[in-house]
Amino acid sequence: MDLTNLISQDDLIKKRSKIKKVFFYRICGAGMGPAAVLVKQAGFEVEGADSAFYPPMSTFLESTGIPLFKLDKVTPEFLKQYDLIVVGNSVSGKAEAARMIEQTGVPFTSFPSALGSLVLKDKNVIGIAGTHGKTTTTYFMTQLLEKLNQNPGYLVGGIIEGRDPSKLGDKYFVIESDEYDSAYFHKISKFRLYEMKNMILTSLEFDHADIFSSVEKIEDEFRHVIPQMKSTLIFNQEYTSAMKLYRDYHKQNPAQKWFLYGDKSDIGPHDVQTHENGSSFTILWNGERVPFESSVIGQHNVLNVASCLIFLLSEGFSISDVQRATKELEMVKRRQEVRGKYKGMTVIDDFAHHPRAINVTIDAIRARFKNKKIITIFEPISATARSSIFQTEFRDSLAQSEKVIIAKAEMATTALMGKDLDADLLSKEIAQKGKSSICVTKLDDLRKAIDNFAEPDAVLLVLSNRTCLGLWESSFVQELKA
Repeated sequence: MDLTNLISQDDLIKKRSKIKKVFFYRICGAGMGPAAVLVKQAGFEVEGADSAFYPPMSTFLESTGIPLFKLDKVTPEFLKQYDLIVVGNSVSGKAEAARMIEQTGVPFTSFPSALGSLVLKDKNVIGIAGTHGKTTTTYFMTQLLEKLNQNPGYLVGGIIEGRDPSKLGDKYFVIESDEYDSAYFHKISKFRLYEMKNMILTSLEFDHADIFSSVEKIEDEFRHVIPQMKSTLIFNQEYTSAMKLYRDYHKQNPAQKWFLYGDKSDIGPHDVQTHENGSSFTILWNGERVPFESSVIGQHNVLNVASCLIFLLSEGFSISDVQRATKELEMVKRRQEVRGKYKGMTVIDDFAHHPRAINVTIDAIRARFKNKKIITIFEPISATARSSIFQTEFRDSLAQSEKVIIAKAEMATTALMGKDLDADLLSKEIAQKGKSSICVTKLDDLRKAIDNFAEPDAVLLVLSNRTCLGLWESSFVQELKA
């Protein structure tokens, strides 16, 4: 590995006026594509390459006029025409492509560093961080600012119906700030490079077991950025690690405004009432209990919205305007998304892949579909979920359903600690709690299990952050009814 031409964040900020042409290597990544568009919107000439181009990312990039190339067209001579190369996280440090990029003589960096240096440095950046709820909360904050007649920039890590995944905007910039690493040469969390001025920490517990050995290692990533932040920090006090950071830093910088939220906090949200079409709650602000109504459902979504409201009120937006803005909020796709009906069951697609996320998702479904049985399909597919780290916690979370199907992909975990999840044992232990349960490893067997477990008027809840053994790419989708 030769990092001679790796440009530091500080140097990139200093030299950005001299950078004209930027090349994104592996541009079709979920973060790379939106970042490339933001860099283009910021006034740079942007081009990129990847091995293949598929909608919706390919059509999004093409709509912006960014020239796209196949990777086999990219040579060292080709790359020398650019002032900066942005390298996707899918490029391994051992790959031939890495050696080629390093030896061109062109400065290179990761997309979080390029984004922070070329786009976000002069923005009022609101970083939405945490183990759970980042994507949803980022989208909530973006919608709220728009309803308050702002023109926010944003980068959302999920699919949003009728909306591009990123936009440059004006004063405010809302960004999903995840803790995953940035590139083979930037083994640090993405959010450390985003030039955040404000942070909402929705949650903080152990995850990403393929790159972190403990929750303390994740805490350390936050310790690099919290002291440098210049404005507002809003932490969910229900998480031990979040409170540890709060106690360590909330009195250190007088320029920072700190707020704690959660069920047991002074601010709230309090008086939460959930009904089929939404929720109502109050927030304590300047000694007054302020009522809010919103279309969001579930305690965790109320918490996500409340964190945004605290920020907006702290920025000086009027209570009445914020109340109006809160009433109708849309969700990101694959977050409690109703996909249709199958054999009389309401089919819901959700991204949850961590025990606590499963808990809050099932709670929200029960609040929304009162008195209906829940049949849960769970695909443990992330590195952490495929490991034995949460073996017991998954049992307890999933056993809240009446029936459970474990859709186990035949992939070994890459977690640093722990063995592979014992999916058969998980299924047996759920059955011991008096719930119907089965473990399958093939799509055909999954389809049979769904049919065997089907009950009219039940909810079929599919929990997966990929395709669920190919279910979402199969004829099952065409069989769903409106």
